[in-house]
Amino acid sequence: MQRGHEVKVLNTLKFAIDLQQGIPDLYYRQKVLSEYDAVLPRIGASITYYGTAVVRQFQEMDVFCANTAHGITNSRDKLRSLQILSRHHIGIPRTTFVRDKKDVVPAIERVGGAPVVIKLIEGTQGIGVLLAESMNAAESIIELLQSQKQNVLVQKFVAESKGKDIRAFVVGDRVVAAMRRVAQGQEFRSNVHRGGIAESVELDEEYRETAVRAAQILGLQVAGVDMLEGKNGPQIMEVNSSPGLEGIETSTDLDVAGAVIDYISAQVDFPEIDIRQRLTVSKGYGVSEIYVPEGSKIVGSTIKDVMVDDKDINVLTLYRGSKVIPNPRTDRVIEADDKLLCFGKLASMKDMIPAKTRRRRRPEVMDLQTDELNEPHETDKDV
Repeated sequence: MQRGHEVKVLNTLKFAIDLQQGIPDLYYRQKVLSEYDAVLPRIGASITYYGTAVVRQFQEMDVFCANTAHGITNSRDKLRSLQILSRHHIGIPRTTFVRDKKDVVPAIERVGGAPVVIKLIEGTQGIGVLLAESMNAAESIIELLQSQKQNVLVQKFVAESKGKDIRAFVVGDRVVAAMRRVAQGQEFRSNVHRGGIAESVELDEEYRETAVRAAQILGLQVAGVDMLEGKNGPQIMEVNSSPGLEGIETSTDLDVAGAVIDYISAQVDFPEIDIRQRLTVSKGYGVSEIYVPEGSKIVGSTIKDVMVDDKDINVLTLYRGSKVIPNPRTDRVIEADDKLLCFGKLASMKDMIPAKTRRRRRPEVMDLQTDELNEPHETDKDV
């Protein structure tokens, strides 16, 4: 209201989704929904499926959503979010996910051995997060949870964090507030809901960039990014699509809600376009993210070399380590491990990508239905 906007809080479960040719629509409490300029989704974990369906319907009706259904779905599942983050140069604790009892001990050893943190994939506010001090304890906890049909992650315990973590509140392309949460007593979980104490903290550039990149990689524009302070830099624990405001506003004395409203207002006035969906305007043209491995023929070339007229390619963004460089200078030299977000002729971009190289594996064929390897026949073993 202070910024001249009218705000209404609507119960997600009171919506009805109507679908017909060319006219996606929403009803609220049995009445056609009034027109809205924007939506700030606050979807609880217990209603993720229905909540994201409602958000998706708003998107189909061309109503701006601060977080998309896709982004919320990515972040809500801890395994899914870590899978997505793991292919980027961004710090995450070593994590493993197994179902077979025989795989538990090797998996724990791969993350560095006990102690380990065991997490329910869809737990929130520190619920379903356990610290196993020994290998036997870890085995017992995992076996118990799996017997209750619970999916669990096993994660390296970042001892140097010492019961502390960072919550960075990301809005758009910046961190608008950050707090350090400190666990109390024997509790290793630092969540405020678990009794942790929050204090304001000024983040350095590495932590700010990591938080913003993690949110953007998962497709979120408003997010609470939880990070551990590891010896090798920030380690992403979780990215929350419905972060609470009370704790961070109290500890930082900043108007975080106001920053969210200002961002939404700016987007409604001048919306950003998802180039991955909108720039495929001509046959044979599109958007592609090109990874440049060691030995690629374009290592050592400049952006200008890549963008020569006959190739018809535009380099929109350069990703180098934790840095994001939009509209890079044409004289910038391309290095190994760079990633280029390009728009242009797909055939030209395809020529830039070297043949994929994979780690050598045994030649057996895996049957994913039975989870068994097709072993060689007896007569083939001596060949």
